[in-house]
Amino acid sequence: MTRGLIIAAPASGSGKTLVTLGLLRRLRAAGVAVASAKVGPDYIDGAFHRAASGRSCFNLDTWAMRPATLRAIIGRAGEGAELLLAEGVMGLFDGAPTDEAGPDGSTADLSAATGWPVLLVVDAAGMGASAAALVQGYAGFRDGVDVAGVIFNRIGGPGHGEILRRACRPLGIPVLGALPRRAELDLPDRHLGLVQAGEHGDLEAFLDRAAAWIGDAVDVEALVALARPTAVASGSEAATLAALPPLGQRIAVARDTAFAFAYPHVLEGWRTAGAEVLPFSPLADEAPDAGADAVFLPGGYPELHAGRLAAAGRFGAGLRRLAEEGAFVYGECGGYMALGRGLEDAQGERHAMLGLLPLETSFGSPRMTLGYRQATLSAAGSLGQAGAGFRGHEFHFARLLGDEGGSPLFVCRDARGRELGPAGGRRGNVMGSFLHLVDRAG
Repeated sequence: MTRGLIIAAPASGSGKTLVTLGLLRRLRAAGVAVASAKVGPDYIDGAFHRAASGRSCFNLDTWAMRPATLRAIIGRAGEGAELLLAEGVMGLFDGAPTDEAGPDGSTADLSAATGWPVLLVVDAAGMGASAAALVQGYAGFRDGVDVAGVIFNRIGGPGHGEILRRACRPLGIPVLGALPRRAELDLPDRHLGLVQAGEHGDLEAFLDRAAAWIGDAVDVEALVALARPTAVASGSEAATLAALPPLGQRIAVARDTAFAFAYPHVLEGWRTAGAEVLPFSPLADEAPDAGADAVFLPGGYPELHAGRLAAAGRFGAGLRRLAEEGAFVYGECGGYMALGRGLEDAQGERHAMLGLLPLETSFGSPRMTLGYRQATLSAAGSLGQAGAGFRGHEFHFARLLGDEGGSPLFVCRDARGRELGPAGGRRGNVMGSFLHLVDRAG
Protein backbone atom coordinates (compact mmCIF):
# COMPACT_ATOMS: atom_id res chain seq x y z
CA MET A 1 0.00 0.00 0.00
CA THR A 2 1.18 3.52 -0.76
CA ARG A 3 2.59 5.26 2.29
CA GLY A 4 1.23 8.71 3.11
CA LEU A 5 2.38 11.83 4.93
CA ILE A 6 0.40 15.02 5.58
CA ILE A 7 2.03 18.46 5.26
CA ALA A 8 0.13 20.71 7.69
CA ALA A 9 0.61 24.01 9.51
CA PRO A 10 -0.74 25.96 12.47
CA ALA A 11 -2.29 28.54 10.14
CA SER A 12 -2.76 29.57 6.53
CA GLY A 13 0.23 31.45 5.14
CA SER A 14 2.82 29.34 6.98
CA GLY A 15 4.35 28.04 3.75
CA LYS A 16 2.92 24.51 3.50
CA THR A 17 2.11 24.88 -0.21
CA LEU A 18 5.65 25.93 -1.07
CA VAL A 19 7.14 23.17 1.10
CA THR A 20 4.87 20.61 -0.56
CA LEU A 21 5.81 21.79 -4.06
CA GLY A 22 9.51 21.78 -3.27
CA LEU A 23 9.28 18.27 -1.82
CA LEU A 24 7.30 16.94 -4.78
CA ARG A 25 9.78 18.31 -7.30
CA ARG A 26 12.80 17.21 -5.24
CA LEU A 27 11.52 13.66 -4.83
CA ARG A 28 10.48 13.39 -8.46
CA ALA A 29 13.95 14.50 -9.56
CA ALA A 30 15.44 11.84 -7.27
CA GLY A 31 13.43 9.14 -9.01
CA VAL A 32 10.84 8.63 -6.27
CA ALA A 33 7.35 7.76 -7.54
CA VAL A 34 5.59 10.47 -5.54
CA ALA A 35 1.91 11.41 -5.77
CA SER A 36 -0.02 14.15 -4.01
CA ALA A 37 -3.42 15.16 -2.68
CA LYS A 38 -4.97 18.37 -1.40
CA VAL A 39 -7.06 18.33 1.76
CA GLY A 40 -10.38 20.17 1.41
CA PRO A 41 -12.16 21.74 -1.55
CA ASP A 42 -9.35 23.96 -2.91
CA TYR A 43 -9.09 23.72 -6.71
CA ILE A 44 -5.98 25.88 -7.30
CA ASP A 45 -3.15 24.27 -5.30
CA GLY A 46 -3.71 20.93 -7.03
CA ALA A 47 -2.63 22.32 -10.40
CA PHE A 48 0.70 23.36 -8.86
CA HIS A 49 1.06 19.87 -7.39
CA ARG A 50 0.47 18.35 -10.82
CA ALA A 51 3.18 20.52 -12.36
CA ALA A 52 5.63 19.60 -9.59
CA SER A 53 5.02 15.84 -9.51
CA GLY A 54 3.86 15.09 -13.05
CA ARG A 55 0.79 13.30 -11.63
CA SER A 56 -2.82 14.30 -11.11
CA CYS A 57 -3.54 15.73 -7.67
CA PHE A 58 -6.82 14.65 -6.06
CA ASN A 59 -8.83 16.36 -3.33
CA LEU A 60 -9.55 14.53 -0.07
CA ASP A 61 -12.36 15.92 2.06
CA THR A 62 -13.75 14.14 5.13
CA TRP A 63 -16.76 16.48 5.37
CA ALA A 64 -17.84 16.72 1.73
CA MET A 65 -17.03 13.14 0.67
CA ARG A 66 -18.69 9.89 1.63
CA PRO A 67 -16.28 7.38 3.21
CA ALA A 68 -16.52 5.17 0.12
CA THR A 69 -15.61 8.09 -2.15
CA LEU A 70 -12.68 9.01 0.09
CA ARG A 71 -11.38 5.44 0.05
CA ALA A 72 -11.71 5.21 -3.72
CA ILE A 73 -9.84 8.46 -4.29
CA ILE A 74 -7.03 7.45 -1.92
CA GLY A 75 -6.67 4.24 -3.89
CA ARG A 76 -6.66 6.06 -7.22
CA ALA A 77 -4.26 8.77 -6.07
CA GLY A 78 -1.75 6.22 -4.85
CA GLU A 79 -1.75 4.00 -7.94
CA GLY A 80 1.82 3.39 -9.05
CA ALA A 81 3.26 5.62 -6.31
CA GLU A 82 5.46 4.70 -3.38
CA LEU A 83 4.72 7.90 -1.46
CA LEU A 84 1.69 10.20 -1.28
CA LEU A 85 2.07 13.72 0.14
CA ALA A 86 -1.20 15.35 1.20
CA GLU A 87 -1.13 19.11 1.65
CA GLY A 88 -3.41 20.29 4.44
CA VAL A 89 -5.97 23.09 4.44
CA MET A 90 -5.78 26.18 6.67
CA GLY A 91 -4.57 25.33 10.17
CA LEU A 92 -4.26 21.69 11.23
CA PHE A 93 -7.48 21.63 13.26
CA ASP A 94 -9.52 24.12 11.20
CA GLY A 95 -12.65 22.69 9.60
CA ALA A 96 -16.34 23.28 9.04
CA PRO A 97 -18.20 24.87 11.98
CA THR A 98 -20.56 21.95 12.54
CA ASP A 99 -22.92 21.39 15.47
CA GLU A 100 -22.80 17.62 15.11
CA ALA A 101 -20.27 14.98 16.06
CA GLY A 102 -18.44 13.68 13.04
CA PRO A 103 -15.93 14.79 10.41
CA ASP A 104 -15.41 18.52 9.96
CA GLY A 105 -13.16 18.42 6.90
CA SER A 106 -10.05 19.49 8.79
CA THR A 107 -6.56 18.23 8.07
CA ALA A 108 -6.57 16.61 11.51
CA ASP A 109 -9.69 14.66 10.51
CA LEU A 110 -7.93 13.22 7.49
CA SER A 111 -4.92 12.27 9.62
CA ALA A 112 -7.15 10.50 12.14
CA ALA A 113 -9.10 8.72 9.39
CA THR A 114 -6.07 7.52 7.42
CA GLY A 115 -3.45 7.09 10.13
CA TRP A 116 -1.06 9.26 8.11
CA PRO A 117 1.32 11.24 10.33
CA VAL A 118 1.64 15.01 10.18
CA LEU A 119 4.69 17.05 9.28
CA LEU A 120 4.05 20.49 10.80
CA VAL A 121 5.34 23.53 8.89
CA VAL A 122 5.78 26.40 11.36
CA ASP A 123 6.41 30.01 10.35
CA ALA A 124 9.14 30.85 12.88
CA ALA A 125 9.62 34.49 11.90
CA GLY A 126 9.68 36.48 15.13
CA MET A 127 9.78 33.35 17.31
CA GLY A 128 12.55 31.74 19.33
CA ALA A 129 12.20 29.02 21.95
CA SER A 130 8.47 29.80 22.17
CA ALA A 131 8.08 27.85 18.92
CA ALA A 132 8.59 24.64 20.91
CA ALA A 133 5.54 25.41 23.06
CA LEU A 134 3.49 25.84 19.89
CA VAL A 135 4.71 22.50 18.49
CA GLN A 136 4.02 20.76 21.80
CA GLY A 137 0.50 22.17 21.90
CA TYR A 138 -0.32 21.00 18.41
CA ALA A 139 1.20 17.57 19.03
CA GLY A 140 -0.93 16.97 22.13
CA PHE A 141 -4.16 18.65 21.14
CA ARG A 142 -6.03 15.68 19.67
CA ASP A 143 -5.72 11.94 20.16
CA GLY A 144 -5.21 10.00 16.96
CA VAL A 145 -3.28 12.80 15.23
CA ASP A 146 0.46 12.12 15.23
CA VAL A 147 2.65 15.20 14.71
CA ALA A 148 5.73 13.18 13.71
CA GLY A 149 8.06 15.98 12.62
CA VAL A 150 8.41 19.71 12.14
CA ILE A 151 9.93 22.06 9.59
CA PHE A 152 10.55 25.66 10.59
CA ASN A 153 10.07 28.20 7.84
CA ARG A 154 11.30 31.78 7.36
CA ILE A 155 14.15 31.53 9.84
CA GLY A 156 16.54 34.45 10.20
CA GLY A 157 19.77 32.46 9.87
CA PRO A 158 21.76 29.48 11.24
CA GLY A 159 21.72 30.86 14.79
CA HIS A 160 17.95 31.17 14.74
CA GLY A 161 17.65 27.64 13.44
CA GLU A 162 19.85 26.30 16.25
CA ILE A 163 17.69 28.03 18.90
CA LEU A 164 14.62 26.34 17.44
CA ARG A 165 16.25 22.91 17.30
CA ARG A 166 17.46 23.11 20.89
CA ALA A 167 14.06 24.19 22.16
CA CYS A 168 12.37 21.21 20.48
CA ARG A 169 14.81 18.49 21.61
CA PRO A 170 12.91 17.69 24.85
CA LEU A 171 9.71 17.12 22.85
CA GLY A 172 11.02 14.05 21.03
CA ILE A 173 9.63 15.46 17.76
CA PRO A 174 12.39 15.69 15.16
CA VAL A 175 13.12 19.02 13.48
CA LEU A 176 13.66 17.98 9.87
CA GLY A 177 14.49 21.37 8.43
CA ALA A 178 14.95 25.07 9.02
CA LEU A 179 14.16 26.97 5.84
CA PRO A 180 15.50 30.48 5.25
CA ARG A 181 13.39 33.30 3.90
CA ARG A 182 13.36 33.41 0.09
CA ALA A 183 11.42 36.36 -1.33
CA GLU A 184 11.90 35.01 -4.86
CA LEU A 185 9.79 31.99 -3.88
CA ASP A 186 6.73 34.01 -2.90
CA LEU A 187 3.71 33.03 -4.98
CA PRO A 188 1.39 35.85 -6.12
CA ASP A 189 -2.27 35.61 -5.21
CA ARG A 190 -5.63 37.17 -6.00
CA HIS A 191 -9.17 37.12 -4.62
CA LEU A 192 -9.76 33.34 -4.80
CA GLY A 193 -6.26 32.21 -3.83
CA LEU A 194 -2.98 31.79 -5.68
CA VAL A 195 -2.62 32.99 -9.25
CA GLN A 196 -3.21 29.81 -11.24
CA ALA A 197 -0.34 27.53 -12.16
CA GLY A 198 -1.12 27.88 -15.86
CA GLU A 199 -0.59 31.64 -15.67
CA HIS A 200 3.07 31.40 -14.52
CA GLY A 201 5.45 31.78 -17.42
CA ASP A 202 8.45 30.42 -15.49
CA LEU A 203 6.71 27.78 -13.39
CA GLU A 204 9.23 25.02 -14.16
CA ALA A 205 12.17 27.19 -13.09
CA PHE A 206 10.24 28.25 -9.99
CA LEU A 207 9.61 24.62 -9.01
CA ASP A 208 13.27 23.77 -9.52
CA ARG A 209 14.26 26.64 -7.22
CA ALA A 210 11.78 25.40 -4.61
CA ALA A 211 13.29 21.91 -4.87
CA ALA A 212 16.80 23.29 -4.35
CA TRP A 213 15.58 25.31 -1.33
CA ILE A 214 14.19 22.10 0.20
CA GLY A 215 17.28 20.08 -0.64
CA ASP A 216 19.61 22.56 1.02
CA ALA A 217 17.75 22.75 4.34
CA VAL A 218 15.57 19.65 4.86
CA ASP A 219 16.48 16.05 5.72
CA VAL A 220 14.36 14.62 2.91
CA GLU A 221 15.35 11.01 3.60
CA ALA A 222 14.21 11.24 7.23
CA LEU A 223 11.03 12.97 6.12
CA VAL A 224 10.15 10.16 3.69
CA ALA A 225 10.77 7.63 6.46
CA LEU A 226 7.93 9.19 8.50
CA ALA A 227 5.26 8.13 5.99
CA ARG A 228 2.93 5.24 6.81
CA PRO A 229 0.42 3.11 4.89
CA THR A 230 -3.16 4.25 5.14
CA ALA A 231 -5.26 2.71 7.88
CA VAL A 232 -8.33 2.49 5.63
CA ALA A 233 -8.98 -0.02 2.89
CA SER A 234 -8.87 1.67 -0.49
CA GLY A 235 -10.35 0.89 -3.87
CA SER A 236 -11.20 2.42 -7.22
CA GLU A 237 -14.58 0.92 -8.01
CA ALA A 238 -16.56 2.91 -10.57
CA ALA A 239 -19.52 3.20 -8.21
CA THR A 240 -17.49 5.04 -5.59
CA LEU A 241 -15.03 6.96 -7.74
CA ALA A 242 -17.95 8.45 -9.71
CA ALA A 243 -18.86 10.99 -7.03
CA LEU A 244 -21.34 12.74 -9.35
CA PRO A 245 -23.44 11.06 -12.04
CA PRO A 246 -22.14 11.64 -15.58
CA LEU A 247 -23.97 14.55 -17.19
CA GLY A 248 -24.18 12.60 -20.45
CA GLN A 249 -22.37 10.04 -22.56
CA ARG A 250 -20.21 12.61 -24.39
CA ILE A 251 -19.50 15.55 -22.08
CA ALA A 252 -17.85 18.71 -23.45
CA VAL A 253 -15.88 20.33 -20.60
CA ALA A 254 -14.55 23.90 -20.73
CA ARG A 255 -10.86 23.81 -19.75
CA ASP A 256 -8.74 26.97 -19.74
CA THR A 257 -7.72 29.72 -17.29
CA ALA A 258 -11.27 31.12 -17.27
CA PHE A 259 -12.82 27.71 -16.42
CA ALA A 260 -10.17 25.74 -14.54
CA PHE A 261 -11.95 24.74 -11.33
CA ALA A 262 -13.05 21.18 -12.10
CA TYR A 263 -12.25 18.51 -9.52
CA PRO A 264 -10.08 15.71 -10.98
CA HIS A 265 -12.04 13.01 -9.13
CA VAL A 266 -15.27 14.20 -10.78
CA LEU A 267 -13.87 14.13 -14.32
CA GLU A 268 -12.11 10.82 -13.75
CA GLY A 269 -15.25 9.40 -12.19
CA TRP A 270 -17.20 10.23 -15.32
CA ARG A 271 -14.58 8.49 -17.44
CA THR A 272 -14.60 5.48 -15.13
CA ALA A 273 -18.38 5.30 -15.52
CA GLY A 274 -17.95 5.09 -19.30
CA ALA A 275 -18.53 8.70 -20.34
CA GLU A 276 -16.29 10.51 -22.82
CA VAL A 277 -14.86 13.84 -21.61
CA LEU A 278 -14.21 16.32 -24.45
CA PRO A 279 -12.16 19.39 -23.41
CA PHE A 280 -12.53 22.70 -25.23
CA SER A 281 -11.34 26.26 -24.60
CA PRO A 282 -13.84 29.15 -24.63
CA LEU A 283 -10.93 31.63 -24.38
CA ALA A 284 -9.55 30.20 -27.63
CA ASP A 285 -13.06 30.66 -29.08
CA GLU A 286 -13.54 26.92 -29.46
CA ALA A 287 -17.07 25.57 -29.65
CA PRO A 288 -17.97 22.49 -27.63
CA ASP A 289 -17.91 19.26 -29.64
CA ALA A 290 -20.96 19.24 -31.91
CA GLY A 291 -21.68 15.62 -30.97
CA ALA A 292 -21.75 16.26 -27.23
CA ASP A 293 -24.93 15.48 -25.34
CA ALA A 294 -23.83 17.51 -22.28
CA VAL A 295 -21.69 20.60 -21.59
CA PHE A 296 -19.98 21.41 -18.31
CA LEU A 297 -18.71 24.92 -17.58
CA PRO A 298 -16.66 24.69 -14.35
CA GLY A 299 -15.77 27.55 -12.07
CA GLY A 300 -12.84 29.83 -12.68
CA TYR A 301 -12.24 33.48 -13.45
CA PRO A 302 -14.69 34.60 -16.17
CA GLU A 303 -14.63 38.06 -14.57
CA LEU A 304 -10.97 38.46 -15.57
CA HIS A 305 -11.70 37.46 -19.18
CA ALA A 306 -15.25 38.75 -19.63
CA GLY A 307 -14.42 40.83 -22.71
CA ARG A 308 -12.81 37.90 -24.51
CA LEU A 309 -15.67 35.58 -23.59
CA ALA A 310 -18.25 38.09 -24.81
CA ALA A 311 -16.40 38.31 -28.14
CA ALA A 312 -15.96 34.52 -28.53
CA GLY A 313 -18.55 34.01 -31.24
CA ARG A 314 -17.83 30.38 -32.13
CA PHE A 315 -17.93 29.39 -28.47
CA GLY A 316 -21.24 31.16 -27.85
CA ALA A 317 -22.94 29.99 -31.04
CA GLY A 318 -21.82 26.40 -30.60
CA LEU A 319 -22.97 26.17 -27.00
CA ARG A 320 -26.34 27.79 -27.73
CA ARG A 321 -26.84 25.40 -30.64
CA LEU A 322 -26.25 22.38 -28.42
CA ALA A 323 -28.65 23.77 -25.81
CA GLU A 324 -31.33 24.27 -28.48
CA GLU A 325 -30.81 20.69 -29.65
CA GLY A 326 -31.47 19.40 -26.12
CA ALA A 327 -27.96 18.86 -24.72
CA PHE A 328 -27.76 19.20 -20.95
CA VAL A 329 -25.80 22.36 -20.02
CA TYR A 330 -24.50 22.78 -16.48
CA GLY A 331 -22.40 25.56 -14.97
CA GLU A 332 -20.73 25.93 -11.57
CA CYS A 333 -19.81 29.31 -10.08
CA GLY A 334 -17.89 31.01 -12.91
CA GLY A 335 -19.62 28.73 -15.39
CA TYR A 336 -22.98 29.69 -13.86
CA MET A 337 -22.14 33.38 -14.32
CA ALA A 338 -21.17 32.75 -17.95
CA LEU A 339 -24.57 31.15 -18.59
CA GLY A 340 -26.29 34.36 -17.50
CA ARG A 341 -27.26 37.42 -19.49
CA GLY A 342 -24.43 39.67 -18.38
CA LEU A 343 -21.43 40.07 -16.09
CA GLU A 344 -20.29 43.40 -14.66
CA ASP A 345 -16.53 43.45 -14.02
CA ALA A 346 -14.69 45.23 -11.19
CA GLN A 347 -14.44 48.40 -13.29
CA GLY A 348 -18.22 48.55 -13.70
CA GLU A 349 -18.28 47.51 -17.38
CA ARG A 350 -21.03 45.09 -18.37
CA HIS A 351 -20.21 42.22 -20.72
CA ALA A 352 -22.87 40.17 -22.47
CA MET A 353 -22.69 36.48 -21.56
CA LEU A 354 -24.43 33.45 -23.09
CA GLY A 355 -27.97 34.45 -22.11
CA LEU A 356 -29.12 30.92 -21.38
CA LEU A 357 -30.11 31.68 -17.79
CA PRO A 358 -31.94 34.83 -16.63
CA LEU A 359 -29.32 36.22 -14.26
CA GLU A 360 -26.92 39.16 -14.02
CA THR A 361 -23.81 39.12 -11.83
CA SER A 362 -21.45 41.87 -10.71
CA PHE A 363 -17.99 42.37 -9.21
CA GLY A 364 -18.57 46.14 -8.85
CA SER A 365 -18.92 45.87 -5.06
CA PRO A 366 -17.44 42.45 -4.29
CA ARG A 367 -18.76 40.50 -1.33
CA MET A 368 -17.22 37.23 -0.20
CA THR A 369 -19.42 34.14 0.13
CA LEU A 370 -17.62 31.12 1.56
CA GLY A 371 -18.55 27.80 3.11
CA TYR A 372 -19.56 24.17 2.82
CA ARG A 373 -23.05 23.47 1.50
CA GLN A 374 -25.60 20.66 1.73
CA ALA A 375 -27.72 20.85 -1.42
CA THR A 376 -30.98 19.13 -2.36
CA LEU A 377 -32.00 18.99 -6.02
CA SER A 378 -35.29 20.81 -6.63
CA ALA A 379 -36.39 18.91 -9.74
CA ALA A 380 -35.35 15.85 -11.74
CA GLY A 381 -32.68 16.19 -14.41
CA SER A 382 -29.26 14.93 -15.47
CA LEU A 383 -27.92 15.54 -11.97
CA GLY A 384 -30.48 13.11 -10.53
CA GLN A 385 -34.01 12.82 -9.24
CA ALA A 386 -35.78 15.56 -7.30
CA GLY A 387 -34.64 15.37 -3.69
CA ALA A 388 -31.21 13.99 -4.55
CA GLY A 389 -28.65 15.29 -2.08
CA PHE A 390 -25.14 16.62 -2.64
CA ARG A 391 -22.32 18.14 -0.66
CA GLY A 392 -20.20 20.94 -2.01
CA HIS A 393 -18.48 24.22 -1.43
CA GLU A 394 -19.17 27.86 -2.26
CA PHE A 395 -16.46 30.51 -2.61
CA HIS A 396 -16.96 33.64 -4.69
CA PHE A 397 -17.04 37.42 -4.60
CA ALA A 398 -19.77 37.96 -7.18
CA ARG A 399 -23.12 39.55 -6.35
CA LEU A 400 -26.33 38.45 -7.98
CA LEU A 401 -27.98 41.55 -9.45
CA GLY A 402 -31.04 39.87 -10.84
CA ASP A 403 -32.48 36.42 -11.42
CA GLU A 404 -35.88 36.41 -13.08
CA GLY A 405 -37.89 33.80 -14.91
CA GLY A 406 -36.01 30.70 -13.88
CA SER A 407 -36.57 28.01 -11.26
CA PRO A 408 -34.11 27.32 -8.42
CA LEU A 409 -31.79 24.37 -8.90
CA PHE A 410 -31.13 23.53 -5.25
CA VAL A 411 -32.36 24.16 -1.75
CA CYS A 412 -29.31 24.59 0.49
CA ARG A 413 -28.16 24.35 4.06
CA ASP A 414 -24.79 25.23 5.54
CA ALA A 415 -22.45 22.83 7.36
CA ARG A 416 -24.42 23.33 10.58
CA GLY A 417 -27.66 22.41 8.86
CA ARG A 418 -29.06 25.92 8.89
CA GLU A 419 -31.42 26.70 6.03
CA LEU A 420 -29.99 28.97 3.32
CA GLY A 421 -32.94 28.77 0.95
CA PRO A 422 -33.01 28.24 -2.82
CA ALA A 423 -29.83 28.44 -4.87
CA GLY A 424 -28.94 28.51 -8.54
CA GLY A 425 -31.29 28.40 -11.46
CA ARG A 426 -32.61 26.21 -14.23
CA ARG A 427 -34.40 26.82 -17.49
CA GLY A 428 -35.25 23.66 -19.40
CA ASN A 429 -32.07 21.68 -19.97
CA VAL A 430 -29.77 24.54 -18.82
CA MET A 431 -28.90 24.89 -15.14
CA GLY A 432 -26.23 26.03 -12.72
CA SER A 433 -25.38 27.53 -9.36
CA PHE A 434 -22.52 29.05 -7.38
CA LEU A 435 -21.87 25.65 -5.75
CA HIS A 436 -18.91 23.44 -6.58
CA LEU A 437 -20.32 19.94 -6.09
CA VAL A 438 -17.87 17.50 -4.48
CA ASP A 439 -19.92 14.35 -3.89
CA ARG A 440 -23.39 12.94 -3.49
CA ALA A 441 -24.77 12.98 0.03
CA GLY A 442 -24.29 9.83 2.08
